[in-house]
Amino acid sequence: MFGNLTGWHLLVVLAVILLLFGAAKLPALAKSMGQSARVFKSEMKEMKRDDEIAAQSSEAPRPTDAGTSPTVAPEQRRSNDPTV
Repeated sequence: MFGNLTGWHLLVVLAVILLLFGAAKLPALAKSMGQSARVFKSEMKEMKRDDEIAAQSSEAPRPTDAGTSPTVAPEQRRSNDPTV
């Protein structure tokens, strides 16, 4: 799609951007784009970390024997819960 673009095409596009936004607004535009890229990067890292934590918690060993299970029966939870 962009295989036929040459250096002149890039120069024309940059000139049009300069005319549209003006020289004074370009540094602010570049700064906001840089901040947006940093925020995006940090959010992607956070999502990967959340996925890794979720994968680790789903791989945790679960007791298969009912006698060793530390869970409480639903009836006992309801009777002990003051909010119900």
